[in-house]
Amino acid sequence: MNALEELSRRGVVNAVSDPALGEVFARERVSFYCGYDPSFSSLQLGNLFAIVTMRRLQELGHRPVILVGGGTGCIGDPSGRGSERNLLDRERVEENARAIRRQLEGLIDFGGGAGAAVLVDNRDWLAGFNLLDFLREVGSRFRVGEMLARDSVKRRLESEDGLSFTEFSYQVLQAYDFLHLYRMLGVRLQIGGGDQWGNITAGIDLIRREESAQAFGLVIPLVTDSQGRKFGKSTAGEAIYLDAGISSPYRMYQFLLNAEDVRVVDYLKYYTFLPLEEIAVLEAETRARPERREAQRRLAGEVVKFVHGADGLARAEKATAIFFGAAIENLSYPDLRSIFSGAPRVELARDRLAAGINVVELLAATPLWKGKNDVRRSIEQRGAYLNNLPVETAGLIVDSSRLVAGGALVVRKGKKNYALILAADF
Repeated sequence: MNALEELSRRGVVNAVSDPALGEVFARERVSFYCGYDPSFSSLQLGNLFAIVTMRRLQELGHRPVILVGGGTGCIGDPSGRGSERNLLDRERVEENARAIRRQLEGLIDFGGGAGAAVLVDNRDWLAGFNLLDFLREVGSRFRVGEMLARDSVKRRLESEDGLSFTEFSYQVLQAYDFLHLYRMLGVRLQIGGGDQWGNITAGIDLIRREESAQAFGLVIPLVTDSQGRKFGKSTAGEAIYLDAGISSPYRMYQFLLNAEDVRVVDYLKYYTFLPLEEIAVLEAETRARPERREAQRRLAGEVVKFVHGADGLARAEKATAIFFGAAIENLSYPDLRSIFSGAPRVELARDRLAAGINVVELLAATPLWKGKNDVRRSIEQRGAYLNNLPVETAGLIVDSSRLVAGGALVVRKGKKNYALILAADF
């Protein structure tokens, strides 16, 4: 089975410029590229689909060339956007590019061998042009009518904000990237999301005109939930980042654990390396016993382990267990804040806590209870918890020895209503 057939079986191919790509995959090692503009210091879970696709092709014997757009990142790609990006200064672009390189090096194999990945930065060749040379040598190869006909351009021209010349020129720069990589590294294929189709075909056309050679494009589906929202963003619109310092492994794990039944099988095909036969078993399990969420657990485990390693997965699973009532021990303060990121927080003077405070007064200071009588009723009904341990008596005195994770108390009412009490130096 060639690589195109394997990707097609998993539903990964949204469109391909020429089905002859399958024959090329079958007879030779293909160098292919995918690009990322460093508009932020971390890639998102949505970007991970293309990364997994690159890794999948690499494991099938082909060579990834990963482009970090230190040059094009100063411009901004208009594809898939309704308004112009805020242009970043060069220093921020370079800082973001370095951070993204570190992320990618942990996800794609850059070791030795013919299939080892190569990392490039288009600033290395785009910055060498002056304006007149670029217009003469590259710009003259493009026809404005063809550029205006591209869907990404037409949508922006029809929008309220319109399209600046800066963004309009982006497809020329990306097309030239493809030509440069063809010449420098023998790259014959560009992959990307569906919104990149116009940019990719512009590069294919440029290679045909300049080199009289055939290049290929392959785009993967736009991943959404059943409501059409882009995958990788919470219902509040917050992105799940691959950087553990921005989005913890626990947060990523919880997001994936909440994947919809109607979409989870697609996500397993896109984001994991599980065999299709195993995914079929999980699909049947989801239909028969959806409440067990076996497919979601497998999805969360596989993805978090791929991005954050076995240690990151262990932390996420431990954090999940804590949220559902497990003992709180050996937990860092950042992890604790991540687990209970949505819980209300109350600050309490460290000196006051050191002297000891009655548990009824302590819990009544949080928004979980309406007052001291409400706290006492919860204690009598065994519905009040301190650090996930039931409060046995209303006479309990709580002091600094009860602090967990370096400076917090976790209080709970019932099964899932949490609040944090943070020791503070006033």
